[in-house]
Amino acid sequence: MALSISVDHSIELVGRVKTLHPNIDGGILARRDQKHHMEALDKHGIGTFDLVVVNLYPFYDKVSSSGSITFEDGIENIDIGGPAMIRDAAKNHEDVLLVVVDSEDYPALMEFLKGNQDDQQFRRKLAWKAFQHVASYDSAVSEWLWKQTVGDKFPPSLTLPLSLKSSLRYGENPHQKAAFYVDKSLSEVKGGGIASWEDFLECYSISSKQLRACLIKKEISYNNYLDADAAWNCVSEFPNPTCVVVKHTNPGGVASRDDILEAYRLAVKADPVSAFGGIVVFNIEVDEALAKEIREFRSPTDGETRMFYEIVVAPKYSQKCLEILCGKSKTKDS
Repeated sequence: MALSISVDHSIELVGRVKTLHPNIDGGILARRDQKHHMEALDKHGIGTFDLVVVNLYPFYDKVSSSGSITFEDGIENIDIGGPAMIRDAAKNHEDVLLVVVDSEDYPALMEFLKGNQDDQQFRRKLAWKAFQHVASYDSAVSEWLWKQTVGDKFPPSLTLPLSLKSSLRYGENPHQKAAFYVDKSLSEVKGGGIASWEDFLECYSISSKQLRACLIKKEISYNNYLDADAAWNCVSEFPNPTCVVVKHTNPGGVASRDDILEAYRLAVKADPVSAFGGIVVFNIEVDEALAKEIREFRSPTDGETRMFYEIVVAPKYSQKCLEILCGKSKTKDS
């Protein structure tokens, strides 16, 4: 929707300063409880705003896409007026009714407006989200521009945009609370570790573009993530079909074979005591035969005890494999 407020377009500069105007910023920032603010608006014929909704230029998507982007294109996708309006509205959220930067908030916004109520906490939460949104946006711009300037050298300071994906069962110890955040910085978009996982699915499965895992029987914990990260980083070093078994972040068994079933058996046999209750990870797809072997494999220690693993990680597996690994529990997949 095009901006329809009357402004002086004589210095618009092909859209660059279209929203940078006192008619807009003044109308957003003016405090309605301040008499001199309202008198100034009346003098210059400036109206006030009750709702500010802004969708920024998709800078993050543009510079993190698989295709190459020129420096000029990157610069032109940096939004200036949008963040300015967001910051204006967030600062003045007590007078600007609402500031919305995320389409996921539209349903809540509609319900709020239907109620015709003045909920200060709702507005304050949206104001917080607005500042957080702009901060993450600016961190992406800063990171990209640094890389264009000096390449791979470490910057003197970093701002990391972390996105909450899930609450964890507990922290490093059972009495500690913990949560799992994903690093959304540009350098992690194509990273191979656990921090690059994009979706957390509570019903025993995790899904991402790079690897998928099936959690057996219970929710993931902080230690589960540490072990899974160590296991994935280890198995990613091998070009051939490989299985790695990890316990307490230490590989207890690593095996590479043309036959992934054989690799799995050898990795477990390297240290079957540590393997029990550990993390097992593969660098190739888990097929139905391997899934059945994982579920039915008996401990090499006594030949009777069925092996149990906290997590099974693989680049890909079918819904049938998920059902086998999770004991036919209800699962979700992307």
